Amino acid sequence: MKTKNIFIYTFILFSFLSCEKFLEEEPRAIVAPETFFASENDARQAIQGTYAILKNNSIYGQVGLDHFYDNGADIIEPNRSANFVEPIGNYSLNEALADVSVQKMSVSDTWKDLYRVIFNTNIIIDRVSGNEALLQEARTEIIAEATFLRALCYWHITNLWGAAPYYNEVLTLEEVGQLGRTDEATIINGILSDLQFAQANLPDSYPEAQRGRASKWAAAIIEAKIYMKQESWEAGLAKCLEIINESPHMLLPTYNEVFDPLNEYNAEIIWSLDFAKDIEGIFDPAFPGAAFAGNNSWRPSMFNPRLRDEPKNTDERGALRDALSANGQAFNGTGLQVASKDFAEKFPLNDLRRELNIVDNYLGFDLNFPYMAKFWNLDLETSPRFNHSDNRMVFRLADVHLMAAECENERPGGDPTVAYGYIKEIRERAFATIEEAEAIKGLSQQEFREAIYDERKWELAGEAHRRYDLIRWGILLDVVQNLEYRFWEPNVNIKPYHVLLPIPLQELEQNPALLDSDPTNNGYR
Repeated sequence: MKTKNIFIYTFILFSFLSCEKFLEEEPRAIVAPETFFASENDARQAIQGTYAILKNNSIYGQVGLDHFYDNGADIIEPNRSANFVEPIGNYSLNEALADVSVQKMSVSDTWKDLYRVIFNTNIIIDRVSGNEALLQEARTEIIAEATFLRALCYWHITNLWGAAPYYNEVLTLEEVGQLGRTDEATIINGILSDLQFAQANLPDSYPEAQRGRASKWAAAIIEAKIYMKQESWEAGLAKCLEIINESPHMLLPTYNEVFDPLNEYNAEIIWSLDFAKDIEGIFDPAFPGAAFAGNNSWRPSMFNPRLRDEPKNTDERGALRDALSANGQAFNGTGLQVASKDFAEKFPLNDLRRELNIVDNYLGFDLNFPYMAKFWNLDLETSPRFNHSDNRMVFRLADVHLMAAECENERPGGDPTVAYGYIKEIRERAFATIEEAEAIKGLSQQEFREAIYDERKWELAGEAHRRYDLIRWGILLDVVQNLEYRFWEPNVNIKPYHVLLPIPLQELEQNPALLDSDPTNNGYR
């Protein structure tokens, strides 16, 4: 009974959100233990509380996952040397630094929050299964959603750490804290099983008030990505074509429309997490040192310029401030996520996507750094610093078209010309003429493979895919070693083992079993 009460207490703390629009209202009330999961509403509140963890700074709320999927590659750099992004971006990370947290962002924070979601979802699945207080249809959908969230977190865990603790049943916190590492292949098999169940039982889409929840197509895209990493090209292509042909999603006519802040749920977006201005965080005593980030997004502030860094001619700073103010805007960000030197220099000048990825002049003022305006929000009234309502885009259909092209090119008997057909619309909206768009048509398999390397870079820049791609292609080390960086020397520091992160020192001290299968801690010892 004591253990059961611990589980219930944990879920009460994660289920503060009762809302008309999914995860966009103030927390209202706590569900009492004796009534918890006595109704469908109780179970759905538990799911909402679990989504809230994903929105923490350590995962999707600020640049938690960006650290691992973008920094230290060839698209994003900070505009100055900054301690909290340095260890990963400069490949100077070690076990002790993995524990250092700034604004709830560290390797340790990400590890803990991903496992908090898993802990939560295991209990939701257990308490909903066979619960006669819920209709069967509701039980199935809630279990499918919890299963997807569990799979998502295990997928990130395998991407970041490889082998890791794995469990898919209800355990106490003490039992979880004694688990050793399960091999990656076993975890991946469990993820695929969860994703297939989720895709079979989640809806195609949600009504307007519930947008922000993951549909069956979010599960499908992760499944396709896993097949591609396994080099199961036929399976990957089949899953991509299923999404392209059967989902309600479609490519938009222009690249700029995809990032229109007034159309954040456009048809190309497969899944975005929704945020709301002025929603503060919630302290969580069940997990000391952890806290909800709240519903206000910090991420745009990381991409917004900082006025004291701009413009290039410092004598014009006052004029720039006045010009921004006349537009109701301000350079009030941090500038810690800007286009890298290499990315800015190589981005094709005739590519229409450039204007949202490389901004080096604004309102007629030359800027010191190239910024990525696709993630900007400079509006003073609706989007003040560290208090944005901007959605966090997770997956979109253009990625799937690029994946399909790669699968076709790589599969036995694949045809690069057929592969080009899957990205034809993407290329045509990126260039002013058909001739420019078709510059990568008619290539050999190797030439098209290299073209896809670049096409994914230009199309998906800053959307947290790049390091994952470079690692699965086996070229992260070569790419980084051949780049020039602004402040640090990741090209000098990077080692082969940097394709994974170390398990944080605090976790190792609390659970020595984490070293049983790999005493080197992914090469960091």
